[in-house]
Amino acid sequence: MHTWLYSLTRRAAVVLLLSGCTAAPVLGPGAPAAWSAPVDPTACPAPASGTLADFFDKAVPGGLARDRAPGAVVSVVAGDQTVFAKGYGLADTQRDVKFDPDRSLVRIGSVTKLFTWTAVMQQVEAGRLELDADVNRYLTAFKIPRTYPKPVTLRTLMNHTAGFEDRVIGTGARTAADVAPLGDYLAHHMPARIRPPGLISAYSNYGAALAGYIVSRVTGEPYDAYVQRHLLTPLGMTRSTATEPVPAALAADLARSYDPDSNPPKEVPFTFDATPPDGSISATADDMAHFMIAQLNGGRFRDNSILKPATVAQMHLPSFAADPRLGGYALGFMNRTVNGHQVLMHDGSWEGFQTALVMVPQCHLGLFVSANGTLPDLITAFLDRFAPRRTHPDPVSAPQSTSPATRTSPRPGFYIPTRHNASTLEKVAALQGEEVRLTVDAKGTVHFKGKDWKPQGGGLYAPADGSDHLVFLSDKDQQHYVATDGPAYELVGTSSTPVFNLGVLLVFLTAALSAPVIPLTALWRRTRRRPATLTRTWRTARALAAGATTLGLAFLVLITAQLLNSGDLIYGATTGLRAVLLLPFVMLAVTAAAAVWTVRGWRGSGAGVIARTHQLVLFTGLTALTWFLLQWNLMGWQF
Repeated sequence: MHTWLYSLTRRAAVVLLLSGCTAAPVLGPGAPAAWSAPVDPTACPAPASGTLADFFDKAVPGGLARDRAPGAVVSVVAGDQTVFAKGYGLADTQRDVKFDPDRSLVRIGSVTKLFTWTAVMQQVEAGRLELDADVNRYLTAFKIPRTYPKPVTLRTLMNHTAGFEDRVIGTGARTAADVAPLGDYLAHHMPARIRPPGLISAYSNYGAALAGYIVSRVTGEPYDAYVQRHLLTPLGMTRSTATEPVPAALAADLARSYDPDSNPPKEVPFTFDATPPDGSISATADDMAHFMIAQLNGGRFRDNSILKPATVAQMHLPSFAADPRLGGYALGFMNRTVNGHQVLMHDGSWEGFQTALVMVPQCHLGLFVSANGTLPDLITAFLDRFAPRRTHPDPVSAPQSTSPATRTSPRPGFYIPTRHNASTLEKVAALQGEEVRLTVDAKGTVHFKGKDWKPQGGGLYAPADGSDHLVFLSDKDQQHYVATDGPAYELVGTSSTPVFNLGVLLVFLTAALSAPVIPLTALWRRTRRRPATLTRTWRTARALAAGATTLGLAFLVLITAQLLNSGDLIYGATTGLRAVLLLPFVMLAVTAAAAVWTVRGWRGSGAGVIARTHQLVLFTGLTALTWFLLQWNLMGWQF
């Protein structure tokens, strides 16, 4: 079974390890709003199919073998045509079906969002939507709470700066019958707004689903029907669909996905996406080449157009960066600078599939790659080979918006990704996942995420290989952030650090491990047939305190097993989890009873100093555990 943390990380974007990233040159605030860098035919020599075949034939099979992934499929576009497409390995290991770029459908996961953002821009073009309008203008069945003065807009959704927390539990379904209507799901599973819009990026599946729902609302078309009619059909993507389950005519060619953490890799069952606009599309590599061609050619594929050239240019503009020198977003695309080129990309992960789409607009070059297991690490090598470093980097427009947070000096401490949960029991994932300690040495070098980041001037930091950049920011509430070319991180307070929480748990565990002294002492007394010297009230108080501590210990063991060993949480809270979450209430009730009996029996109990002290130790441990449960939303059914 997948672990819950595994499901969470697979739901997240696959990390693209792009070496050689450099800070983007900035034209400055005077850059025109519809500016787009012209295509430079000398920037990247057009790759020959033979050269591409040589590259992928060496890179892919080795990567698949190393990661025990069954297969992968690749397509590359240059100009307005597909110049390479090939499958490697098996799309279905049981039926021994080879990957075919023309026939094999892969589940592209979050790359689906690029279709959702394109749909949004179509409706902006049509005048039905405005990027900077409050999204509540388009919602009737429910509204986004006005937690902050600034509203959530489509632009903040596309920049992943709307400020929603992250959620995983209940984002998948086993059957079509388990999938609620999109509007109902969005209304009843709305994540908390945990920061003001436009402050910092935090990748949000809910945000993309909300945008797709808004497109459906203003057009009157269900999401999958809209995508089919306005995107897939015009682009000639005849072997792709946003419908779940995959239609019968295509189902036989749907590749199977596999869990790379099992040995041998175990097939992952088809999982329905509860929020289709964030990840429902299944497509072939050849069809995905059509989408890239349209994006690279002003919205046009052959004789059909899905967007006007000016709209495509607007979509490719850097739209948000925490700092002008960092990577960020371009209206839904992840925007980076690699080898002096602007690179637009997105990645995705669903079931066992891992997928990436990468485009270099100034080179008219695009790559799509998907694996039904771990994705081979070839993106960096591909860009180094076919979009090599330029002596004079491509001009890149300044981002249309940057964080209002203030640049500040390094702040040591523990950081968690800004993409995290705060209001449900998923908050505890911060203790299981990517909580990173940041330190600063005497020379001013920042040590973070296994890298040494040296000052570059103006508050910018970079590792020696220049593969990433880092800036420290703080907002008006003195919340501190680390922004990089990719994810951003948030400084947590002492009470949320692993060291502090380990100390809290050690206080409880010390008490819990001492609790057996009480029943063992009673057993020893009965065995020796020694008369009781303590009052019944005191003995009852001792037994209740020991029982409460035992319940607390049992809860920690069981909740850890539930969170680590059950991949079913993606389908919703399990019966087992709900049952386990009953234990804290029983523990508190027993603790309260123990406190009452302790007070009643304290005087005249006949207990010595050691016994009385031990009773206080047990209550101290129970208090520590109660704080821990409240801190991490483990008290009650907070899903």
